[in-house]
Amino acid sequence: MSEHRTISDWSHETLLSIVETHGTPTYVIDLERIRQNYRRLSSAFEDADIYYAAKANTSGAILQTLGNLGAGIECVSAGEIYRSIRAEIPPSRILYTAVNPPDSDLDFAVNLSGLTINIGSHDTLRRLSERDYRGRICLRINTGSGAGHHKYVSTGSDAKFGFSPDQALYLLSSHSSHDFDIVGIHAHAGSGISPQDMDVHQSLCRTLGDISRSSPIDLEFIDVGGGFGVPYHPEDLSLDLSKVSLEIQKSLGDFSAKLVLEPGRYIVADAGILLTKINTIKNLDSHTIVGVDAGMHTLLRPALYGSYHDIQNISSTETKQSLPNTTVTGPICESADILGVDIELEASATGDILAIGNAGAYGEAMESQYNSFPRSATVAIDGNNIGLIRKRETLEDLCSHEHEVGWF
Repeated sequence: MSEHRTISDWSHETLLSIVETHGTPTYVIDLERIRQNYRRLSSAFEDADIYYAAKANTSGAILQTLGNLGAGIECVSAGEIYRSIRAEIPPSRILYTAVNPPDSDLDFAVNLSGLTINIGSHDTLRRLSERDYRGRICLRINTGSGAGHHKYVSTGSDAKFGFSPDQALYLLSSHSSHDFDIVGIHAHAGSGISPQDMDVHQSLCRTLGDISRSSPIDLEFIDVGGGFGVPYHPEDLSLDLSKVSLEIQKSLGDFSAKLVLEPGRYIVADAGILLTKINTIKNLDSHTIVGVDAGMHTLLRPALYGSYHDIQNISSTETKQSLPNTTVTGPICESADILGVDIELEASATGDILAIGNAGAYGEAMESQYNSFPRSATVAIDGNNIGLIRKRETLEDLCSHEHEVGWF
């Protein structure tokens, strides 16, 4: 079982048959690959409890697949909680990370028996107290240790997230906190943590270990977050999970609580691929511009983070010359609408199908109707079974939530 899956590892024949049936742009999710990734993590962290970070991809098929394997789900909104419950995940297996939560989200969460709420501010504690909440809470701690593939996702050192260690220790020892059932502590360094960033994660773990040993409360769990990265560039290295596991245990030191992890990207990124069709080709003196029917509205990461995704032409039946200095762009009326810049792409023709790799994480989940393009379809593969799990939106769907009024 490979630690990382590339576009070449997918059956191009199967992908092209999906396009023939369902059109483009279309996301494809391989549920068996998700199981493989989960089991690899579970094997490396034998004594840990794994909560999948739903923000990476909230597809019901993924949530249900992971729930059937015993995973819990980490949610950041009432919507993600609702999706999880709809996928038959019991509230007792849901951790709700309440970051500046809207009132409606708190109202929804406090009525779910067994749910654990992860809290990072005194104000959220106050708002829960006003709702007579007496349930399970976890304290989110800002350890000052942030890492990730972009400054926007390096949350561990961002003041927006979590109590300081001193504040957390005060709450753990304060009688005013005893109205709540404090069951754990949590910290999250960021998203897309590379092997080079693991020293930052180890610092986070050392802080959590120190807090757990100073806590007058016997904690049920220590949650070290997720953010484990995957290779996007060909030269990127995969995480050595066995080594990561040993370093986390070493950094935490002696503790009796359960270890909790919140992987998202690691489980779903290489289990997903985006298929898109070439609409136009513009040959210039210095480079080629290939226009496709997916864009920043379909896959936002390149525009938002400057992220790289491997792109291959899978329509070719014979080897063609690769063209350097190719830009792949979509139909959005913005210069930011870029899926690939200065890449080598196999010589292409209008109508060819391009596959965009590592699209299972933060692809479909961040898709929008910007420029009033309907959102794409999603197809799941599970062994020999292939089926539509999210229908393609129509033009009529764009206006389905609007109400007509008589003054225009």
